[in-house]
Amino acid sequence: MNTFLTDYQMASLVEAIQTAENQSTGEIRIHIDSTTEGNNAEIAFEVFKRLCKDQTAEKNAVLFHVNFEQQYLTIIGDEGIHKKVHQKFWDQMHDELTTAFSKGRYFEGLKKAIVETGTELKKYFPIVGENPNELPNEITFS
Repeated sequence: MNTFLTDYQMASLVEAIQTAENQSTGEIRIHIDSTTEGNNAEIAFEVFKRLCKDQTAEKNAVLFHVNFEQQYLTIIGDEGIHKKVHQKFWDQMHDELTTAFSKGRYFEGLKKAIVETGTELKKYFPIVGENPNELPNEITFS
């Protein structure tokens, strides 16, 4: 299934997602793909549509779609994200993550990306009133 992250590291990433989401109304998902043989970008968008798209009130969900075997990473945000968070932020995050992955620092790279995403979403999607958890925090797999 997944030989790049230990069970403990995956549990720690779920905790990091919960902590990051407690700073804003944004939602963060991680999907680890080890089955894709075709176009990774198309597959990532299909996963995004299934797990995230239009499932939050403010359309502010972010998906980190990772295929460790193929060394492929896609970061996708819903409409609300694209209206507020600049592409430069995501490009820099992508570069930092792929650099960490190239050094075998999968857990460290993902955790840092989650924390930074939470901080960025806090700027644009502050909590006003209740902050329901609109999407599951668990890591998904295919």
